[in-house]
Amino acid sequence: MFDHLSIGVRDVARARAFYDAALAPLGFSRLSDSPDSLGYGADRVALWVNAAERPVPADKASGLHFCFDAPSRAAVDAFHTAALAAGGSDNGQPGLRDDYGPNYYAAFVVDPDGYRLEAFCGRPE
Repeated sequence: MFDHLSIGVRDVARARAFYDAALAPLGFSRLSDSPDSLGYGADRVALWVNAAERPVPADKASGLHFCFDAPSRAAVDAFHTAALAAGGSDNGQPGLRDDYGPNYYAAFVVDPDGYRLEAFCGRPE
């Protein structure tokens, strides 16, 4: 349905360090880089991270979050570890979420700007 998503951040350098680390275990890398804009994806940019004068305020009650497809449960674990080491905060340890489905394995973090992120693997291991 979507070709790409764009989010606004206060500090592009801080976002670069966070997203470089958090997305690498999922097989995504920085494919585009300029002083005010970063593009991440596998074969093409699917997530743009842009400098913004007024980024969307962090709001847990908004329901807004972004879920990244992970190739394995180990990648979900590595995403969570890398995101926390790069300045993110925990929003749900890696593990099965039986209430979402029998093979729903996910981890949740909050990036330095307050965006809620999830890495998900639905394949059995």
